[in-house]
Amino acid sequence: MFRLAMKYRSTRGKATNYSFEDTVLTGLAPDGGLFIPHTIPTLPEDWQTAWSALTFQQLAVEIFSLFIDPAEIPRRDLASLVERSYATFRATDVTPLRKIRDGFYVLELFHGPTFAFKDVALQFLGNLFEYFLERKNKGITEQRKLHRLTVVGATSGDTGSAAIYGLRGKKNISVFITFPRGRVSPVQEAQMTTVLDKNVHCVSVEGTFDDCQDIVKQLFNNRTFNTRHHLGAINSINWARILAQTVYYFHSYFNLLRSLHLSAGTPAAHAIRLHYSVPTGNFGDILAGYYAHRMGLPTARLVVATNSNDILNRFFESASYERQAGDDGNVKETLSPAMDILVSSNFERLLWYLARETEVDGGSEMIGEETSLDERLAGHASKVVDGWMRDLKEKGVFRVKPEVVAKAREIFDSARVSDEETLETIRRYHNPPNPSQTSYILDPHTAVGVEAAERISARHHLVGYPTGQDIFVSLATAHPAKFASAVEVALAEQPGFQFEDVLPPEFVGLLERERRVVNVRKAEEALVIEVVERELRKEGVEWDE
Repeated sequence: MFRLAMKYRSTRGKATNYSFEDTVLTGLAPDGGLFIPHTIPTLPEDWQTAWSALTFQQLAVEIFSLFIDPAEIPRRDLASLVERSYATFRATDVTPLRKIRDGFYVLELFHGPTFAFKDVALQFLGNLFEYFLERKNKGITEQRKLHRLTVVGATSGDTGSAAIYGLRGKKNISVFITFPRGRVSPVQEAQMTTVLDKNVHCVSVEGTFDDCQDIVKQLFNNRTFNTRHHLGAINSINWARILAQTVYYFHSYFNLLRSLHLSAGTPAAHAIRLHYSVPTGNFGDILAGYYAHRMGLPTARLVVATNSNDILNRFFESASYERQAGDDGNVKETLSPAMDILVSSNFERLLWYLARETEVDGGSEMIGEETSLDERLAGHASKVVDGWMRDLKEKGVFRVKPEVVAKAREIFDSARVSDEETLETIRRYHNPPNPSQTSYILDPHTAVGVEAAERISARHHLVGYPTGQDIFVSLATAHPAKFASAVEVALAEQPGFQFEDVLPPEFVGLLERERRVVNVRKAEEALVIEVVERELRKEGVEWDE
């Protein structure tokens, strides 16, 4: 069947018709917006039966093929990229599903090289970068003329190590990861700083994750610097990361049906009401679930689970998106540090769809009559989003109409979970009150998702399977050993708990290994630029001034 090539546009409207390759290599759109597909593809009519027995890798190829023109990446090459990306995972099933009690499951996303969910996307993204660069450099022999990428990213913990492990040693790629000093776990910091490959650079910044994220955005918007060093993005502003994460939503759906001995597409399977609970700070992981839902995955609800840094939960409660936390306006330090974020970058992508569906007036005053209705609606949505983002930057807040939140609530729900509730949830699942329930150790982020799922289930009086038809799948975003201090605080007095029992061999001696890190005394763009260019020179990279 003939299919138009998929193209991508910015949420702010000034960049359109980008190819997949240009979208991935550009990262952040030139107008400061985020790339989204011109259209969300629908699934093949027979997807439930045709895909039901596929492996994770085979499923990834099918889903990616809906968003990537085969003229850009031939199917055989795409399959090879996928196989290489997930060969590094310890679990044969890549992202296995585990039952923790009746009606509740966790989706284990931590079986990649760095024991965190971001490996799923960043192993693939690293291979994509390498694939595109090799193709661009074919036939070029002069070193100075080779196409290169300088990848810059900010991390609250897991993105950094996952990006480093996805890009270490790759040709013509240098990677710089900024992280807030003292605000990532010891294991997370060690995973990043003990990688000594020549092309890997860790930059410790005095500040918060939001400061680091702001610097990265400033670097992309710095046209001189961006052009000179050909910046590439590994944060979830990069569309490829969202795309890669949609796969495990579909994969978990089929795994769930198999575990219940139900056949996809049957009335019994259709009767299941499937809810996903996602611990989130930057909104990328749950956004992937939204795209899966829009494509056709039967999803009843997506639960936005936040910690005390709850800008997303407050949006759903108040229709205001306000950058605030604590009395001093700074991010709160919690037991789930990967979610300690004041502003969720990826939320802009959802806002674009909400604006298009609720705020549009056709946009005829801004786009000529020769354009299609779809383009007029898209243009107006971009104008609305651009206004919201300007208000956020200038005033620290923007407010939306009630119908915008009502539209979001058709699929989203939200809950805020405190540190005390996080610890109690870890204890409850390690030492379950029901003797038929298997003990399970949650990391603090996953505990936020599980507690939120329980709260939403109670709020809406949902009845768990098999008594009822409701099933919650909470995304287990990290191995508990990555957050040893929080887990030990929760379980130190619990009978039978020994942290060594869950410590992976890869972590033994990690904290004592040699490290390499550059410290920046202040969260300033100019200081980070100085570090980047100094380290590139040490690598032997040359550029035109």
